[in-house]
Amino acid sequence: MTDAKILVIDDNKSVLSALEILLQFEYKSVQTLFNPNQISSFPKINEIDIVLLDMNFSAGVNTGNEGLFWLNEIKKKSPNTSVIMMTAYGAVDLAVKALKQGASDFILKPWNNERLLTTVKSALELRKSKQEINQLKKKEKGLKQVINDDKSHIVGNSKALTNVLNLVRKVAKTDVNVLITGENGTGKELIARELHRLSVRKDEVFINVDMGSISDNLFESELFGHLKGAFTDAKEDRAGKFEAAHQGSLFLDEMGNLSLQTQAKLLSAIQNKSVVRVGSNKPINVDIRLICATNCNLNQMVADGLFREDLLYRINTIHIEVPPLRERDDDVLVLADFFLKKFATKYDKQGLRINNLAQEKLMEYQWPGNIRELQHTMERAVILSEGNVLKPEDFLLHSKPSNTFEAELVTLDEMEHQMITKALDLHDGNYSAAAEQLGVSRQTLYNKMKKLKR
Repeated sequence: MTDAKILVIDDNKSVLSALEILLQFEYKSVQTLFNPNQISSFPKINEIDIVLLDMNFSAGVNTGNEGLFWLNEIKKKSPNTSVIMMTAYGAVDLAVKALKQGASDFILKPWNNERLLTTVKSALELRKSKQEINQLKKKEKGLKQVINDDKSHIVGNSKALTNVLNLVRKVAKTDVNVLITGENGTGKELIARELHRLSVRKDEVFINVDMGSISDNLFESELFGHLKGAFTDAKEDRAGKFEAAHQGSLFLDEMGNLSLQTQAKLLSAIQNKSVVRVGSNKPINVDIRLICATNCNLNQMVADGLFREDLLYRINTIHIEVPPLRERDDDVLVLADFFLKKFATKYDKQGLRINNLAQEKLMEYQWPGNIRELQHTMERAVILSEGNVLKPEDFLLHSKPSNTFEAELVTLDEMEHQMITKALDLHDGNYSAAAEQLGVSRQTLYNKMKKLKR
């Protein structure tokens, strides 16, 4: 016996009895209604799997309009319930009309028992399919929310940032391709996510791809997908990033790192709005909002023959330049306060504040690493803080950033030396506590001290 709930609605009590007897041996619950007006007050009609509904209830009327009316009423209350229409007056146009309005099938009276049971079984499978689809849609929506749930914020109110955000708001509602440029650490990905958040695609996925981390031989597989057996490690069919971003936004970061060969393949996908999986010759149409980013001067790369001019035109319908932190006025202090609160909460050091001299030091610094450098600076200061007030000496900054690799190593050594010294002083020379504070093992701390000749 199938675990399903059946409801039969007919003004002929003989029909109700016959169907109840036929169906009760096949289905767990079979209920009947003699008067269709009871549908409005029927308890938990959304839990009914199948409704067998007569199309004519008034004497001498055989238009089927009554049945269509009650069909609509049932569908309003329970959209996924499968409704099978029944009538003694068969007409093709009436059957078509019922199906268009949501009926799952149509049965003529008198019926064939085997055919009726088959029709009910098919309608039940349709009901289950709709339930599964709804569950999958809910899961998909939940997954998209998780994927799009980025807790990073665009913080600041400087004129330079306001101009960028005004442009973002204008462009977001369109589907034009956007190129975001700016120095490392300026927050290009945040701008891309803001474009997605304000777009008509906001409920779909935002897929982020670091183009600099993809080797040429894996480029097509990663972006366009592959079929099982297409190459040695292709053990199953796999969709690429373009397919994954279908109906959403695709963010291609570090565009300046692409080789000319991969640029040509990318250009083809963008132009055709379709991709072909590795090992296949069947194009798959994709509907994406393309957002690209780079810290390179693509115009200069075009002049040097390192970047395709036609690809640049394709990705550069709208150009957004993200300003460096040194051009954002008081945003330095706004961001510093934002990161201070964030890391004070993370490391349980509530009540921290930055004194005036330290604020002046932060404002005077040029921040070559931009927001990313400020974030790391604030985290380090919070971790190593000894009191509730952060002073200038708590911020390890370098007024003259080195341009050479050798000098950069010296700078890192100096920074490491200061951090270790401060951690040891904070914990009265306790190596285990200092190592835990710095996030390294005790042996690693010993080795670093030996290297620094301490």
